[in-house]
Amino acid sequence: MGQIHVLDDMHGQRLVQARHLFFDQGVLPDGLVDPQILRSWERCRRFGLTENNALPIIESLDRMALKTEQDRNRHLLLQGRPIMEHVFEQIRESGSMVILADANGLLLESVGDADFLSRADRVALAAGASWDENQRGTNAIGTALSEEMPIEVLGAEHFLENNGFLTCCASPIFGPDGRLIGVLDISGDYRNQQRHTLGLVRFSSLIVEKRLFESIHARDILICFHSRPDYLGSPKEGLAAVSPDGQVLAINRNGTEILGIRQVDAVRRDFSMVFESNLSALVDRQRNNAQASCEINVNGRAIHVQLRGQLPPQVIAGRVYDELPAVRSARRPEAAAVSGPTLETMNTGDARLQAAIDRSRRILGRDIPILIQGESGAGKEMFAKAFHNSGPRQSGPFVALNCASIPETLIESELFGYQGGAFTGARKEGAPGKIQQAHGGTLFLDEIGDMPLNLQARLLRVLQERCVTPLGSTRAIQVDISLVCATHRRLREEVARGTFREDLYYRLNGMCVTLPALRERTDIRQMVAKIAAAETASRTAVRFSEGALQAIENYAWPGNIRQLFNAIRVAIALLDDDETLITESHLPEELFESTPLAAAGSTLSPFDPWAPAAPENNVGSLEEIGRQAALRTLEAAGGNISAAARQLGISRNTLYRKLGRL
Repeated sequence: MGQIHVLDDMHGQRLVQARHLFFDQGVLPDGLVDPQILRSWERCRRFGLTENNALPIIESLDRMALKTEQDRNRHLLLQGRPIMEHVFEQIRESGSMVILADANGLLLESVGDADFLSRADRVALAAGASWDENQRGTNAIGTALSEEMPIEVLGAEHFLENNGFLTCCASPIFGPDGRLIGVLDISGDYRNQQRHTLGLVRFSSLIVEKRLFESIHARDILICFHSRPDYLGSPKEGLAAVSPDGQVLAINRNGTEILGIRQVDAVRRDFSMVFESNLSALVDRQRNNAQASCEINVNGRAIHVQLRGQLPPQVIAGRVYDELPAVRSARRPEAAAVSGPTLETMNTGDARLQAAIDRSRRILGRDIPILIQGESGAGKEMFAKAFHNSGPRQSGPFVALNCASIPETLIESELFGYQGGAFTGARKEGAPGKIQQAHGGTLFLDEIGDMPLNLQARLLRVLQERCVTPLGSTRAIQVDISLVCATHRRLREEVARGTFREDLYYRLNGMCVTLPALRERTDIRQMVAKIAAAETASRTAVRFSEGALQAIENYAWPGNIRQLFNAIRVAIALLDDDETLITESHLPEELFESTPLAAAGSTLSPFDPWAPAAPENNVGSLEEIGRQAALRTLEAAGGNISAAARQLGISRNTLYRKLGRL
């Protein structure tokens, strides 16, 4: 048996013994390797592979052929790319890469650290290459596809010796119809193996599946459900797509597990047979409060349900009315509980945000449009929801439309609705638009600055006449809406450039509020505590170390609140079951790449990974101090890398790099 890479621990010793038994003696090493790995080794042997000589490997696809395959998997790439980029931000500079492959193991796209990408290229771990198990042997991508389960393949667990320098974690991705359509993978150097990586890639694949389901069935009624109400909206919720006549069109894997049924038992069945409830009654209960959930009983179990997607037109006395009943002058119910943020709960102490809240309170209940300006991720939609929940329309619907995320060819039908047969592919029964859905409540148009010019004139007419005419119809429908818009653009400049109508600008700009960027706010600690409390409602509360809080305060947060929310959510997910303290090691490494210099007069410890860079003539001595401190701490921790990293207040990756300077 040739030279192989193994981990320097008991696991590595078992691998050496297992490979000797399997490859040299032809004996199954039961109990020495994971059953998934052993099954894969046996398959590879049947394929005719040997540990040091693979079958002739198919060459990687050229650029045109790869483009064809990417186009074929465009839905997977469209929903997977943002998740890949987010995952990579969590592991940046750890000597790793994130890969998205199709159902045949073809690598469609990857993103990673430059130093590791060069090593990965040597074994064709790049877009256009196939990592099917029958060509590359045991590997996380190919084996996850074969097993249809998440898997981690460490070092010498790879069948081929030349892949032994890798540690790979992969999780399969299933489409809305339950078919296996791809796999998400994190690969890196086996010496930098992290125990949380498999959990991260598994969680991320669930997010991709959720995005795919919601995207493909955006025009259907979406039934979101779970046995625990706090799981609604999470990647673990069950999802079912239902047609207006009550037929279940699709259900995700979470949904079948929650209900304890097979997919074939649900798809093409009537909603009432699957959920033991009446769809019309459920829609009517939730039509005016899309954010609320209700409880139903399925097979004797309580299931919490929330409706999203495209609800059917309102039915009154057995008829569908395209003109909705007039809305009475709304008054806030005396004892009604508000679900979601309010202007009061958003106030966490920042003076600029307080000023925006105070200004907005003054126009609650008045027919004055509000324009929210601020950077992407600064919380504009949350502010709009808080404005809605704080006024007299809180019991009405809150309907949001992002003008930048919908193709120009679809935004008109999304906003204004359409009559049956209005265009090719239109539903025969038609569909109400966002304006009609918001009747009696609030319409939130995000990124209004990206709305096409031809639709700006139609929107202006709706605001002036308080009527909307669906595509293909000649009948105007009266609507009563409160309008809130948001943009990161400077609309005055867009007006000057001729890309935004001046008359619409003045119509929308009844009152303008500007939300501060996260880096400019003075209430970050309060926000961290609030987000963490919301994320840990179903588990033990967590705390943040002072070092972690300082790192959060010192970071520039280019992604604003959205980025902060994701960072805290991932940090909580990375905690072990018995952990309640979030330290620097749980935070994304990007937080420490641009940390400002320590304040004058502060004292740095002998080993401070976040300290300012030393002058060049002292680099060697500083590295030596850091190396010695790392070695002493590691020795005191009994060789436990995670414990040593926490004691030093650094991430495991940083500790590995410090030790790697020997």
